[in-house]
Amino acid sequence: MGKFTLLGMMLLMLASACGQTGSGKTKTGDVLSKPENPYYSNTSTTKLNLPDSVWKKVLPEDVYEISRHAETERAFTGKYWDFTGKGTYYCAACGNKLFRSDAKFASQCGWPSFFEQDNKNSTTEKPDNSLGMERIEVLCGRCGGHLGHIFDDGPPPTGKRYCMNSIVLDFIPDKK
Repeated sequence: MGKFTLLGMMLLMLASACGQTGSGKTKTGDVLSKPENPYYSNTSTTKLNLPDSVWKKVLPEDVYEISRHAETERAFTGKYWDFTGKGTYYCAACGNKLFRSDAKFASQCGWPSFFEQDNKNSTTEKPDNSLGMERIEVLCGRCGGHLGHIFDDGPPPTGKRYCMNSIVLDFIPDKK
């Protein structure tokens, strides 16, 4: 295989490493119009085990596709990839507390990146061997929704990079 063909294949793999799809925008613009979701709570930690048909009814289409079908927004299109506000990030599907802004860092990968989760139960992980590579998928610890992937190229103190999709994150700023 020629070096240009190999280089082209490597660039294609990098561009699709997180399975990029979608535009990162909702049909109604930058503000998500959420249908009534009785399972959304910023305070409950009760595990949710709902059928896909229920999630399809209560989630906006873009949140549903990423959270329930492990799709990924395109790099550099999500509202939080370079956002620097101070506050807390929650799961957009169920309201579970995921990350604090003081654990967010500028990774320049095109997605919001964090070096640690809010607490040990915020997220869970599972092997992901899709796209012909080994990765670790990050799931919401409450609803099991896909959030993104974790890599070992983050900053101290953990050396981790939680590479998340903006679409499946809600942000609540700290009170002044």
